[in-house]
Amino acid sequence: MQERLNQELDFQPYNSNRPDLVIPEYGRNIQRMVDHAISLEDREERNRCARAILSVMGQLVPYLRDIEDFNHKLWDHLHIISNFKLDVDSPYPKPDPENLVSKPQTVPYPHNDIKVVHYGHYVEKFIEKCAAMEEGEEKKAFSLAIANLMKYNAHNWNRNTVYDDVILRDLNNLSKGKVKLEETSQLNVVKGDGQKFKEYEPENFKKRNNNNKFGKNKKKKFKPKGKY
Repeated sequence: MQERLNQELDFQPYNSNRPDLVIPEYGRNIQRMVDHAISLEDREERNRCARAILSVMGQLVPYLRDIEDFNHKLWDHLHIISNFKLDVDSPYPKPDPENLVSKPQTVPYPHNDIKVVHYGHYVEKFIEKCAAMEEGEEKKAFSLAIANLMKYNAHNWNRNTVYDDVILRDLNNLSKGKVKLEETSQLNVVKGDGQKFKEYEPENFKKRNNNNKFGKNKKKKFKPKGKY
């Protein structure tokens, strides 16, 4: 009796024992409807069945309605679910199966040989452009802007004190002497510039360790009053 009931209900305990779904978002019932439409011999009946399947598919995926070619997308999915075996009068051409399995073209990744990593690639590009400019106020202003950017990038890289003379020397080296600023040039002050982290100075380390040693920073344990 149980075997007969299982056969009538097409009972299978696990989905892994069933055929794979081409587009799982539509579910197994849509897959069965499409298989039934493929088995129909009358073309007019197949067309009516296909339109009925499309109406159900549209209800199952309402988020696709925001797409401009909503009906076109549904027809493409219908052909894909049928493995391109469904012969119906479609208002749109069938999608090419080769485009579905073709691999995308490889995007070339830029390999830039950066001389000083913490300044970045674009800083070197700016220096090249500045070096090609004629001497004048514009080049001087551009050089100062590049030096400020170098100082900002260097500070983001190591979070430590950044000295202006180091920035000016690196600017001269990277430009091979074509971009120079006077040693008296003042760069913008970066947040934290010229300040040390006092928390990490050796003296403060000793004070903190001594306080922990004698229990000054330890939490007091709760002791209930009274005798037990």
